[in-house]
Amino acid sequence: QVQLVESGGGLVQTGDSLRLSCVVSTRITTYRAMGWFRQAPGKEREFVGSISWPGTYTKYADSSKGRFTISRDNAKNTVYLQMNSLKSDDTGIYYCAASTSVAIPRSWSYWGQGIQVTVSS
Repeated sequence: QVQLVESGGGLVQTGDSLRLSCVVSTRITTYRAMGWFRQAPGKEREFVGSISWPGTYTKYADSSKGRFTISRDNAKNTVYLQMNSLKSDDTGIYYCAASTSVAIPRSWSYWGQGIQVTVSS
């Protein structure tokens, strides 16, 4: 059974930075893409960004562009989400996900439990 475990969340202030990590129990090169999603209180879960394999093509939501960066370390089976210039709107539960889908838009087969990020103004 595939497990995805997020870490690195917490309470920060507006303008701060935070790096989330997602460790996968299997080789992340198994998956066509690794993604990050978030769910704010009272809202639906939304796409934050993704990174593909092979290659390292990244895609971001408009709200993430220029502030967030996704990277991967295949040797550690870990995906990262570096978040800079955080805003209160970035508050939510952040989820890591894995996709084996070749088709676009992708379907996401595996999900982590999520981790809370709170940005205080």
